[in-house]
Amino acid sequence: MSFAVVDPGQAAADPRPDPRPGLRVTRFLGEQRLPHKMQVEGTTLGGLSGIDRDPRTGTWYFISDDRWRYQPARFYTGRLDIDRVSGAFTGVHVDGVTTLRRPDGTPYPAYGLAESADPETIRFDRWSRRLLWGHEGDRPDERNPDIPVSSMFVRWVDTNGRHLGELPIPRNLNLTRTSSGPRRNFGFEGLTFGRRTIAAIVEGPRFEDGQPPTVDRGAPARLTVWNRRGRPLAQYAYPIDPLPVAPIPPTGHTDTGVSEILAIDDDRYLALERSWLEGVGYRVKLYEIDLRSATNVLRRDSLATGEPYHPVGKRLVLDVSAQQRPTQNLESLAWGPRLRTGECTLVIGSDDNFDDREVTQFLAYAVRGCPSRR
Repeated sequence: MSFAVVDPGQAAADPRPDPRPGLRVTRFLGEQRLPHKMQVEGTTLGGLSGIDRDPRTGTWYFISDDRWRYQPARFYTGRLDIDRVSGAFTGVHVDGVTTLRRPDGTPYPAYGLAESADPETIRFDRWSRRLLWGHEGDRPDERNPDIPVSSMFVRWVDTNGRHLGELPIPRNLNLTRTSSGPRRNFGFEGLTFGRRTIAAIVEGPRFEDGQPPTVDRGAPARLTVWNRRGRPLAQYAYPIDPLPVAPIPPTGHTDTGVSEILAIDDDRYLALERSWLEGVGYRVKLYEIDLRSATNVLRRDSLATGEPYHPVGKRLVLDVSAQQRPTQNLESLAWGPRLRTGECTLVIGSDDNFDDREVTQFLAYAVRGCPSRR
């Protein structure tokens, strides 16, 4: 099954002149790593799937996707040492941990239990000084028939992890026990704030939207936009690339999709597109995407059938895998401090899966064409 889409070149075109320059990477600032399973206040650090920074205090937030294999769902705090004059990236320090709380004040249950949480992304809201985080959700599949349904959510917490509310999730993103809605492990992975909007993206296609990507074709993932009051405004189709190469063996396992997004403004985002291929490893690319000429598909049940639509336009900014070998499981994306040169800093982080064959890595880049507020 293929998804009904117009010509990609046509979809990316916009008849209006755009006075805003595209984002471009100007230089690599450095890499830092954290020790495997380092201990922070009696917890095991790892599985960092989302990062963000409070620009006023310089505090960084790091969310772990640990589902109580070690400790309850939590986020960490610390700092990244980036010199504003030279841009040198010289260190990462993590020194605090906070447990995420359910609406009733208790920690989230462990994997396999009802209401278990799978934290995948976190953002600090500089306007309200609250945190917003996303849970990927869970559901049974052929390999895991006894997993209970756990609906995706995007929830507000204060900096002490206390629940403050949540965004309404469109009905077409409800997880089910049937071959409908989002697939398992294809729930919310990316989250970001614009000045007037909030956006979140699922990792891969819903059952109704087509099959996951292969080497011959891509697939659409839905990006949902809310206003600042939490009302869903639109959904757009993000066109995930075909697999970059075949797995080894060709019938081997693959996992590909969008692992994070980051707003440049209310129309344009960065999207981190990550693939894991058995026998090959990770491949990661960074794209700039533009929503302005895309079709609002919020009311469409299927992207695989029906009328053609325009996906979001996308432009390659950086092929991370061409520069970083071996490429890690890159899942997080955040703006760092602005440099004296006028460049912004962009930080990409990895989730080590608590596996000693992988690492917790942070890559820092200087970029131009970034938001003026950073």
